[in-house]
Amino acid sequence: MSTKKAIRTWKRSKKRKHIRKKLSGTTERPRLAVYRSARNVYAQLIDDVQNKTLTGVSTLSPELKESIKKSKTKTDAAKAVGKALADKAKSLKIKSVVFDRGGYSYHGRVKAVAEGARENGLTF
Repeated sequence: MSTKKAIRTWKRSKKRKHIRKKLSGTTERPRLAVYRSARNVYAQLIDDVQNKTLTGVSTLSPELKESIKKSKTKTDAAKAVGKALADKAKSLKIKSVVFDRGGYSYHGRVKAVAEGARENGLTF
């Protein structure tokens, strides 16, 4: 691992820990956690009280294959992930969540996941 990458990862982990001190998901209002890798975006609804993942969606999910093939950019794919997660949340009767950006800046793919989830009815 290069030194620059190690420093970037270390800084993100510090930001993530600072954010997680303040955020916590409950059964009524779970935490929407976002993780982005170089190629994919992952989003989960987590109940921190029971330490359970309620549901999760990623760009690798089989139900999103068609919409991701049509998307031209990774940001469009991230928006599709947000929409799919909101649909799954509706089926679980979840209307409101706490957004956990995972130490990433709120722009680009992270913002696209949030916007997609908001478009399909989730409130933050």
